[in-house]
Amino acid sequence: MKVLFMGTPEFAVPCLEQLIKDKFHVVGVVTQPDKPKGRGHRLAAPPVKECALKNDIPVFQPETLKNEAFKESLETLQPDIIVVVAYGKILPKYILEYPELGCINVHASLLPKYRGAGPIQWCIINGEKITGVTTMYMNEGLDTGDMILKEEIAIGENETAGELHDRLALLGTRVLHETLALIEKGMAPRIPQSDHEATYAPMLDKSTGLINWNKKAQDIKNLVRGVTPWPAAYTYYQGKMMKIYSVDVMPGNGKALPGTIIEHIPDNGLIIQAGDGNRIVIRELQFEGGKKMTIDEYLRGHSIQFGEVLGKNDGA
Repeated sequence: MKVLFMGTPEFAVPCLEQLIKDKFHVVGVVTQPDKPKGRGHRLAAPPVKECALKNDIPVFQPETLKNEAFKESLETLQPDIIVVVAYGKILPKYILEYPELGCINVHASLLPKYRGAGPIQWCIINGEKITGVTTMYMNEGLDTGDMILKEEIAIGENETAGELHDRLALLGTRVLHETLALIEKGMAPRIPQSDHEATYAPMLDKSTGLINWNKKAQDIKNLVRGVTPWPAAYTYYQGKMMKIYSVDVMPGNGKALPGTIIEHIPDNGLIIQAGDGNRIVIRELQFEGGKKMTIDEYLRGHSIQFGEVLGKNDGA
């Protein structure tokens, strides 16, 4: 079976490595163009490209797939199947219809829930307890194709999006392995998705991480977990951005305004009033221009005014 792999970020690398391990004939890898990265804005290759080059697999980085721009390459490679894992662009019809065995996608949610670009982050932000990986036959919709296999995993109480990302990337390799085995045998099912059960997980941006202290403490904790490590949760202290990376919830009496800095408990954290009467314990933070550190580390060289209310002047 000749496989064309399409993927870009770190999440996709384990699946490409699984194809190589399973000794599929990977005829090429399609990934997004190199992009400027870091303070020096030097061009950096996507992780999938680095993996492909290490394994002597031809790499293609088309600027666009529209107007049949990639058709000539497809006809040269002649893949039997295309495997797509977090490629980052919608595939046009001419690509979807080219391979005899179809285009297969590995998606990091239990479809039809969390279709879209941010399923890992949004399932945590929304307080889900279970997620997983789904493989599906791709069509022209956004993650709407017929499903093949699903596998569930539980989300840890304190698990961040970064930690869940790594576990789902590994789970994806197993589900892909089993999916391709079924396809090779001609035994892969086609399970239609229920559109009325579908939810959408849009791409995150930096504004997603802004904390609203009027919300319930557990909702705030879920936000912090869901946007760690990127784009990171944040608030404002005396007009300066404060990023928050680790928090917990503790019961409270709800007498202070939401966002009020109540106290510092050594070896525990900074206690902040939430909107439901409970409190948030901030354990790790980073002020703009500074380093990430625990609250205890920060307070060894800085002071924080108790009674101050976190957030912008508009009460965010």
